Amino acid sequence: MVDCVGYLRCSGASQTWGDTWERQSDAILSCCKSKGFDLIHEYREEAIPGKLGEEDRPAFQEMVADLLANGCRTIVIESMDRFARQYDIQQRLAEYLASKELTLISANTGEDITAALMGDPMRRALVQMQGVFAELDKNMLVAKLRKARERIRKTGIKCDGRKRFGEKDGEQPILDRMKALRANGVHLNTIASILNGEGVPCRMAHKGKVWKASTIQTILTRKAEKREP
Repeated sequence: MVDCVGYLRCSGASQTWGDTWERQSDAILSCCKSKGFDLIHEYREEAIPGKLGEEDRPAFQEMVADLLANGCRTIVIESMDRFARQYDIQQRLAEYLASKELTLISANTGEDITAALMGDPMRRALVQMQGVFAELDKNMLVAKLRKARERIRKTGIKCDGRKRFGEKDGEQPILDRMKALRANGVHLNTIASILNGEGVPCRMAHKGKVWKASTIQTILTRKAEKREP
């Protein structure tokens, strides 16, 4: 069975009160059953006009990111006008998916939109060019970010790597408590016992870890370093 996802869209908030979701979902599910697809998830684009492109469709972007990560490659829509109202936007979105090697199926017609798109030599070339330029843009961005980090490091400011304890949400009060106890002469083992007794979680609490004197010592004695604000 081929895994697939459904992509649904409504153009206005008022439409969410009607049967638009049910109608689209039923059409998509019926198509999946006829083709032997396994519908594993639905992405709903709420109150997004059909004239908007991929950059203005959060559910669309989430869907593409998920598919590129989980290996699923097939998207089923109710119809092309639900996908997008304007032909140029329909084509643009379909070309975008094709450049990512994703398949777009229209439930109403059963047509493989991306296969039809790639069947036209000229349009196929445009899709391939889009993929090449997308990869180029990505590589250029990576290079720019790397150079920016290198410039920042030369100033002595740390801009990457693991965050020190106290820099994540909720950690500063814990760090302040450690410092106060230590300043009052409380032993590291005792500080660990106090924190554990109060149920204060350490970073590795999700793996069953608890506070230890060695961990607290590392946190309190590490060399201070500047970080990017």
